[in-house]
Amino acid sequence: MFDWPGRKASGPVSPARFPAMLLGVEDAEPPRGYTARAREAMERNPVASRAVRLLAEAAGSAPLTIAGGDGVAALLARPNERLSGAAMMERLAAHLLLHGNAYVNAALDGGGRPAELHVLAPDRVRIETDASGWPCGFLYRGGAAEVPLPAGGEEGPGVLHIRTLSPLDDLYGLGALDAAAGAIAAHNEAARWNRALLKNAARPSGALMFDSGDGSALSTEQFARLRSEMEEGFSGAARAGRPLLLEGGLTWQPLSLSPADMDFAEGQRTAARDIALALGVPPMLLGLPGDNTYSNYAEANRALWRLSVLPMAGRICEALTGWLQGWWPDARVSVDLDKVPALAADRALMWERVSKADFLTPEEKKRVLGLAE
Repeated sequence: MFDWPGRKASGPVSPARFPAMLLGVEDAEPPRGYTARAREAMERNPVASRAVRLLAEAAGSAPLTIAGGDGVAALLARPNERLSGAAMMERLAAHLLLHGNAYVNAALDGGGRPAELHVLAPDRVRIETDASGWPCGFLYRGGAAEVPLPAGGEEGPGVLHIRTLSPLDDLYGLGALDAAAGAIAAHNEAARWNRALLKNAARPSGALMFDSGDGSALSTEQFARLRSEMEEGFSGAARAGRPLLLEGGLTWQPLSLSPADMDFAEGQRTAARDIALALGVPPMLLGLPGDNTYSNYAEANRALWRLSVLPMAGRICEALTGWLQGWWPDARVSVDLDKVPALAADRALMWERVSKADFLTPEEKKRVLGLAE
């Protein structure tokens, strides 16, 4: 099932003195490719990993209202023998958050209705387009082969594709991992640098001083050789603080850079807040210091559900509803807001206001509260 109507998108430095800390500094450019970025975020960054798990697990725990018959309820309660309904919601939410795309494939029974639902890895799915650029099918990469998947037609709706907003692509969604990649790379690089610096006695970097006694400077060949030796043996996070072995005429002068001057800790906190911002998690819930925007955790948790979890879970439920209606016309999947613990205070306040509205009849109050049925 395709959920989009779009089409295919179309001056020299003096060699006499130079800071050694500027030679061959490792670049914290974000890694390319979804697999590398996901590994940097989920396996090596505690802030991003916790934020993604917090959102995905919250979406998986959202109470659902399922209508359309016992077949729909049983299918969503146990999509397949290895996956529960909550786990399926959790995976779909994680894929939407990280990749921007989520795919569900249905295995049909003899009657042509779904017997099992399977969540596909989004980085293995490719959308096929026709000569005009319109989507016409899906290809799933398994090992070295690509397997065609049903795109929908007389036999059923086909593969369900849920995607987030992408202003530059008509086919694929845009994940939050792309926006957070720079902050994740900076946070990981600062952690690696600090760890290596501690292993090497936490000594600050410095400058090499050349004094020949007659006022001459290093030759171009000498400067190039010295720079190459510095890059290969002493630069980068893995070699931070390594002692130097100097030749005649060279003097090591430590620079007065303290940890407070370099301020790695504050840089890490800034990167952590940027990660939380990109993923849509209040920093207070991640234990980040200095973020007192919310008066308490309950308010921050309510903001998490209102601004991040419910929109994501609602998008998934809406897509599942439209997809399942291809087999069960009365199918409907939605989040039961009355059973969300984080919204209990909001719901109690609404009940109090409605109960005090004397100008409403009991039946009108029921309709306002969604209890008319």
